[in-house]
Amino acid sequence: MFLHIDIDSFFISAERTINRSLLNIPSAVGSRSNLEIFNRHRDNTKLININSGAFVTPVFHNNNKRTFENYFIDKIDGKEKIRGIITTASYEARACGVKTAMPIAHALTLCPQMVVVPSNYPLYHKLSKAIYMELKKDIPKIEQYSIDEFFGDVSGWVERKDIEKFATFLRDKIYSKFKIPVSVGVSNSKFIAKLATNKAKPFGVSIVEDQFSFINDIPIESFPGIGKSFANKLHKYGIKTLGDICKSKELLYRWKLPGIEIYKRVCEENCGEIKIKEPKKSIGLGRTFDVIYEREEIKRRLVVMARHISYMVKKAKVNPLRYDIKIYYSDGHKLKNGLSLNRVFNEHLLKSTIIELLDTIWLENIGVVKLRVSLSNFQKEQQNTLSLLDYNNDSTQQDLDKAVTSLREKFGLDILKSGNEI
Repeated sequence: MFLHIDIDSFFISAERTINRSLLNIPSAVGSRSNLEIFNRHRDNTKLININSGAFVTPVFHNNNKRTFENYFIDKIDGKEKIRGIITTASYEARACGVKTAMPIAHALTLCPQMVVVPSNYPLYHKLSKAIYMELKKDIPKIEQYSIDEFFGDVSGWVERKDIEKFATFLRDKIYSKFKIPVSVGVSNSKFIAKLATNKAKPFGVSIVEDQFSFINDIPIESFPGIGKSFANKLHKYGIKTLGDICKSKELLYRWKLPGIEIYKRVCEENCGEIKIKEPKKSIGLGRTFDVIYEREEIKRRLVVMARHISYMVKKAKVNPLRYDIKIYYSDGHKLKNGLSLNRVFNEHLLKSTIIELLDTIWLENIGVVKLRVSLSNFQKEQQNTLSLLDYNNDSTQQDLDKAVTSLREKFGLDILKSGNEI
């Protein structure tokens, strides 16, 4: 028996815990591009704890005080322009047509009275982690699925006749303690419990008694794991609902693993399991941007990314031996290259290596639209099977990194930069 606990409109619900004037009015949280890391004038930026499980990808947050005016409004040639997108909207704002990922400027035309506040990731991180720890007190097996979603397995822990009472207890407890509304879905299947939560929202509880009746008319696009391309493939065979999938076993089994897996998940032959968080196997960053042709600017951006990744590596206390970069070109080319280095990791080594790799996959006169740098094949720092030839120099650089990391911990990641970043 699985529970899916989903926080209702999490980011704006979190903001309401510290600003009660946002209650019961159209309100939303907005954010700007993650390209801020390339801003030459950015300062006071820190990394949200990447080891907590609350965030799937690393989040770099500027601790300077944000207001709507200084965060969302740019002045260009004396004119003001609203930038940014909606990341979470309240139900009152959704009633006006406001949606996630909608440009803030457009959202305000639909809902002029809406209050938009800048994102505050440290607050969301803190609340998400606290809610997870609270749920652990009552659920023996729990998985943090995302920053605002949790799965719990209460098989053998709560009797079926008591499950609605238990789910309601959890919902009310979280609201009482954190003033955060959650909705709870319950099913014999982990995947169907997630669908049940959609029915429960907002601030409700939904118990799936008869799975096949429940899923019969649900569109296939609503099921986790069915992407756009697979949905299009199903539509070609007249399969539009989850109920249709359960009537098409022979067809889906002909599609081998993808079809078989979807059939089993939808039709309760595979009910899923709680996944315990595993240690990270890689650390990386990727950024998409408007087309850039200048090699020096691409080089600068790679060095900036390397500085951020180096800090992440130090926080994770790992020693990566594999370095990879990938360049996405405007004409559709995707080129990648990597090196395995049996050396002590340090920031200088990372920066010099990715510049070396850049030279091997650089295409002249073709624009770049995305960069990705990733490190993998971690070795524990205590192990000493590294290159003796470079060990002394790398160890000296590592000692320097420790001092630099300490400064960045205190004053932010931008306190010390390479000369070619400026």
